Amino acid sequence: MTDAVLATPTRKFAHPDLTADGKRRARVSLTQLNTLWINTGTLCNIACRNCYIESSPTNDTFVYISRAEASAFLDEIVADSWPVKEIGFTGGEPFLNPDMLGMLADALERGFSALVLTNAMQPMLRPRVRDALLDLLDAHGDQLTLRVSLDHYTAVLHDEERGPGSFDRTLEGIDWLAAHGFSVALAGRTCWGEQKEAARAGYAALIEARSWPIAANDGNSLVLFPEMDAHADVPEITDGCWDILNLSPSSMMCASSRMIAKRRGDRAPVVLPCTLLTDLRRFSMGATLAEAADAHGGYFDQGAVKLCHPHCARFCVLGGGSCSNASSE
Repeated sequence: MTDAVLATPTRKFAHPDLTADGKRRARVSLTQLNTLWINTGTLCNIACRNCYIESSPTNDTFVYISRAEASAFLDEIVADSWPVKEIGFTGGEPFLNPDMLGMLADALERGFSALVLTNAMQPMLRPRVRDALLDLLDAHGDQLTLRVSLDHYTAVLHDEERGPGSFDRTLEGIDWLAAHGFSVALAGRTCWGEQKEAARAGYAALIEARSWPIAANDGNSLVLFPEMDAHADVPEITDGCWDILNLSPSSMMCASSRMIAKRRGDRAPVVLPCTLLTDLRRFSMGATLAEAADAHGGYFDQGAVKLCHPHCARFCVLGGGSCSNASSE
């Protein structure tokens, strides 16, 4: 590199290779692609106060991906023998996408496990969607999990995040899923300063009261995500941080997953490092999984992801967050 490239940046996350104090930025290689996420679009039936990617009823930064576009990536996985086990669907609210049920069926019929992140509200509870989900449950029940966003086990704090009345409507959706025998998980947040043990106890009481088949003490059945305050100052992650934090790069979400999404105005979807690095086009890795595996220059190094975004530190490295079913705390 030239001296100009190695010049110390003046602010955090400004340089792909160097932190603000001139140290080599940490990077994470793809060790094994276990989960492929499909972003179904950023449109959502509600607007949460701190949505990770600012989904709302009007945000179509990511437009609806089509069944054919998603299927092309499933074809690539099979053709190139990628070791993908799980297809995750996220949004926005996935069940707003008119092709969602078809994409879900395609993934399940090919033998993948499927994880759908949903708020379990009206889009999921439409009769057409419920009937299709019951058919998929009958054919592929052991492969399908729906993870419902229930930010807190109390109506007051959940509605503070998601809007008045959303708690009761979400409980209605979870009740329906549980009553019909779906595999259900919950996703909560830790943004109220509550200890995780206390939070799990609160969820456990709610789960028992509603007779849901969910284990509150299991990190996959109840995932507690760190808060994503975009205005909070976070440290940058250097190569030396792995030993200091007693962490391995291979434990990060981007070591085992990628996401595809289609930006408004683009002709085709692109591959992104994870479900969170969505706000900047420079994190696009290519149009195929093969291109993403070889992405280099800028924010990638032969497919490795340079941790040059506050979310990398806030959510994954320091927060211990992961969106897949292999998450742990």
